Amino acid sequence: MPPSETTSPGPAALLAAMPFAARLGIELHEARPDRVVGSLEWSPEACTAGGVLHGGALMALADSVGAVCAYLNLPPGAGTSTIESKTNFLRGVTSGRVHATARTLHVGFTLVVVQTDLRDDRDRLVGQTTQTQIVLAANDGTGD
Repeated sequence: MPPSETTSPGPAALLAAMPFAARLGIELHEARPDRVVGSLEWSPEACTAGGVLHGGALMALADSVGAVCAYLNLPPGAGTSTIESKTNFLRGVTSGRVHATARTLHVGFTLVVVQTDLRDDRDRLVGQTTQTQIVLAANDGTGD
């Protein structure tokens, strides 16, 4: 059973658990088991040639928001890690903010599959990521 919305950590606490995402400037705006929303502001430091937001920045946004979505669907004490991720880039981002919305496609005992849509400020789809997260059982302290 997923953590309830009243006992789940809020967006700020979830982001604090992901220092790389925070360093990139990723923000979490909404975090519920059925939907996680985050965003990343365009910046010249996160660009490739021609002022286009780097695909790695977009993938980091999608992976971070998707991982939170998976985490919120785990049984108590379990963890998760991305084991597969596929991104389709559909258009470049040269300004503004990219908005990510993650939803689960499958929640199982061993795997959680999440789809994250990436949209620009004009609500155009700029990318879509599907990732598989493994469910890691809680460590009971007895070793492997």
